[in-house]
Amino acid sequence: MLSVTEPIKTDVLVIGAGPCGLFAVFELGLLDMKVHLIDILDKIGGQCAELYPEKPIYDIPGIPFITGAGLTDSLLAQIKPFGPTFHLGEMVESVEKIGDPLFRVRTDQGKVFEAKIVVIAAGGGSFQPKRPPVPGIEAFEGKSVFYAVRKMEAFRDKRLLIVGGGDSALDWTLNLHPVAKRVILLHRRDQFRAAPDSVNKMRALVADGAMDLKLGQVTSLEGEDGNVVAAQVKPDKGEPYRIECDAVLPFFGLTMKLGPVADWGIKLDGELIPVDTAAFETNVPGVFAIGDINTYPGKLKLILSGFHEGALMAQKAYHYVYPDKRLVFQYTTSSTSLQKKLGVS
Repeated sequence: MLSVTEPIKTDVLVIGAGPCGLFAVFELGLLDMKVHLIDILDKIGGQCAELYPEKPIYDIPGIPFITGAGLTDSLLAQIKPFGPTFHLGEMVESVEKIGDPLFRVRTDQGKVFEAKIVVIAAGGGSFQPKRPPVPGIEAFEGKSVFYAVRKMEAFRDKRLLIVGGGDSALDWTLNLHPVAKRVILLHRRDQFRAAPDSVNKMRALVADGAMDLKLGQVTSLEGEDGNVVAAQVKPDKGEPYRIECDAVLPFFGLTMKLGPVADWGIKLDGELIPVDTAAFETNVPGVFAIGDINTYPGKLKLILSGFHEGALMAQKAYHYVYPDKRLVFQYTTSSTSLQKKLGVS
């Protein structure tokens, strides 16, 4: 069994599992490069999957209409022959150059990777949870206030206050209900933005007395040494009240931040990464940036631009991974060796 400190070795490490990162797997796979991908989200698809899974996209070449979720599914089907490995719910904390090129990459979950090539395909940066406007909440974060669920067992037999009215709040209310001692769902109003089926299941549990639904907003937390014991709540109408709890899960949505990228020693232009237009390489040889996170003269923030960038990136990456091999450009329409890799020959 692989320990958390034993390096995971791969040809290419892609940071970001959105459309550009996924298509990069295809282009790299055609050239026999193995890929691992890391994403801070708990699902594949990046902004497409998280921010607009049902929103229509009209500018993917050859596809008149597709949703964000549909595009993600199609890209996953396209790269299936190359067997990429995904590491979800993890954020890259450091990228260290240890060879020429060779990089050691560490995540906030203790994983260590060694890759010849690093491709940053992180969209506008990493998705970070929106912190609710509760004074002093920072003192409880990571100990009794959590913005994501890493392990459900951590909440066993606890009085759990879940705050929010979207899909994440309702999904975790239903998933954690069998584990927690008691689940209290708090939302500012008695209307929800979540899937109707989830809302109906939640209301059924409330009707059966199996959980609680409260209305209002958290104004402060009580506790010490990072351990919450209660939340003070202000409703729209009536007097403030108190909810006793052992842990709080606020789901107020996500925001985009550059995150730790700023500390990786890569040249930045504001919150973007300058690259050349021959291979979309950064100022650090062997580190590439594709998609919305990069900048160059004439840059357009379109998915199709990121696909183009991924194709050129793979051509340059090949020479780092296979310095002694000659790269022969081939077309998938006519190359039997490429078709064999795709399983269509």
